[in-house]
Amino acid sequence: MGNSGSTPLQTCLTSAVGGDISLLASKSTPLYQIAHVKPYNLDVSVEPAAVTYPKTSDQVAAIIKCAVDNGLKVQPRCGGHSYANYALGGADNSKLITIDLKNFNQFSMDKKSWQATIGGGTLLRDVTKRLHDNGKRAMAHGTCPQVGIGGHATIGGLGPTSRMWGSALDHVEEVEVVLANSSIIRASEKQHPDIFFALKGAGAGFGVVTEFKVRTEPEPGPTVLYSYTLNAGSASSKAEGFKKWQALISTPSLSRKFASQFILTELGALITGTFFGPRSEYDALNISSHLPSHSSSIIELQDWLGVVGHWAEDIALEIGGGIASNFYSKSLAYTANDLLPDAAVDKLFKFIDTADKGTPLWFVIWDLDGGATNDVPADATAYGHRDALFYHQSYAVNLVGRVTPTIRNFLTGLNKVVTDALPGHKLGAYAGYVDPGLGEGKAQEC
Repeated sequence: MGNSGSTPLQTCLTSAVGGDISLLASKSTPLYQIAHVKPYNLDVSVEPAAVTYPKTSDQVAAIIKCAVDNGLKVQPRCGGHSYANYALGGADNSKLITIDLKNFNQFSMDKKSWQATIGGGTLLRDVTKRLHDNGKRAMAHGTCPQVGIGGHATIGGLGPTSRMWGSALDHVEEVEVVLANSSIIRASEKQHPDIFFALKGAGAGFGVVTEFKVRTEPEPGPTVLYSYTLNAGSASSKAEGFKKWQALISTPSLSRKFASQFILTELGALITGTFFGPRSEYDALNISSHLPSHSSSIIELQDWLGVVGHWAEDIALEIGGGIASNFYSKSLAYTANDLLPDAAVDKLFKFIDTADKGTPLWFVIWDLDGGATNDVPADATAYGHRDALFYHQSYAVNLVGRVTPTIRNFLTGLNKVVTDALPGHKLGAYAGYVDPGLGEGKAQEC
């Protein structure tokens, strides 16, 4: 952890990892920020007391005990995609030890039950590939390949297949977890069900998951990728496009094979998504008839890895595809009872059109959810959005420095237009898109 004199914490951590100092880093370690801290959001300054790289659950338990004995907190890091760097402690980072789970990449597949065992530090790109290589299986998860399953599958884990299969956490059937008292347990509906309940939705506050056992699904067959670029220049014409999209995705009989996003950027408006079926079945939905004038791109792919790879290419729109930057983000969750009235849509798009955004690199994504994620009873897990129909996520990136008050005011004002239009409605925010502006007590995705 560096060449300076040993402290009680350093001595304890060194012992915790069996004397292997390559598994430890601290403020005295050369290139600590660049090589070990590696903040995702450059706008949130962080410098945890130490970053550790345990190789076993016993080492995780020992690190946690060191933290407790020295009055420090701990937080696991998987992909490191916390929007407020909470895997590194967030604002209170100097009193935190980061447990980086990069060495927990174990994988196996039971080809009788099709239950997969996945290490808590595995990135989603590797989850997809390993499931494919071991029986052409799949599970619901998000589209960003650099996200780690440890945070993703304990906070929610939404993605294009969630309407068919539920969230990532809905696939979790058992975990190995290290608790705050350093005990290592296995939790499921039969073992420690109270802890299992908490880990499925609020995992970051209850333990460090070192291993997941998840149910899997057969990979989808032929899959359609569609994109409609709206021929809409004015705020009012974009608003009309959104109204039509909202009417489409709020249709109760809408196929669960249909995933969709409405994306708004400086360049215009786009409706895009995936249909998990052949082109003939997609065409029978006659989606284009529900939309305003547009140009379209519709392709059918037979290769599941190609479909997921396409999502990863699209995600480059979102915060540089995993590249660290100075950014701010906010979200809101809408239920079927929270649809925006036409007048509110007009006001929202006028606000977006006229507001000083402080940056040209901003975007808003309205993302369809619902379906199978709504089938799970609200009291079955700690996940709090069982009634969500769709979400919006707004992002703004400053390429030349810190996030400015103008940028923050733009995104805050955008949310305010929505909440003002729905008085008495309790719109939540997806915990995976952490927003430190909401205050303490919000869960985070590692």
